[in-house]
Amino acid sequence: MAIPGFDGCEPKLQHLLDLHVDLEAPQIIGQTPCGMRQIFIVKAGSFEGPKIKGTLLPGGGDWATARPDGAVQLDVRGTLKTDDGALLYVYYGGIIGDAMKVAGRVFAGEEVPLSDYYFYTNPMFQTAAQQYDWLNRTVCLGRGRVVPGGVEYRVWAVS
Repeated sequence: MAIPGFDGCEPKLQHLLDLHVDLEAPQIIGQTPCGMRQIFIVKAGSFEGPKIKGTLLPGGGDWATARPDGAVQLDVRGTLKTDDGALLYVYYGGIIGDAMKVAGRVFAGEEVPLSDYYFYTNPMFQTAAQQYDWLNRTVCLGRGRVVPGGVEYRVWAVS
């Protein structure tokens, strides 16, 4: 079914930033009614894009749930500090399909191609810094990959 008025209005993606995250070993809560709960705390990280660059501050994390269907549901929160000193709160959900299989291959030293698994997020930002106020009104899409000791993301702004 076509909805009148939407033709030619497809969203466009613009590269916002690449993010590398170093994680502590998971805090394994265990099997809960919702699935296997694990908490991954951020040790450090860095990000860079065409209009923004800086570090990921320690202390954020991912309150992840490994679901019975094999996917991991993400619940991530963190603080980015730009090179000019602004603080940005970032939060997002996401899904990693077949996450346990992928993690096992990565921990065995294999570089797992992105084509072998689904890993998408929807980052949203909040900041009081005027120079980054535009992020408060920007919807983003992120593509992640599992790497030894952490994760990496490429994030696009939707326009």
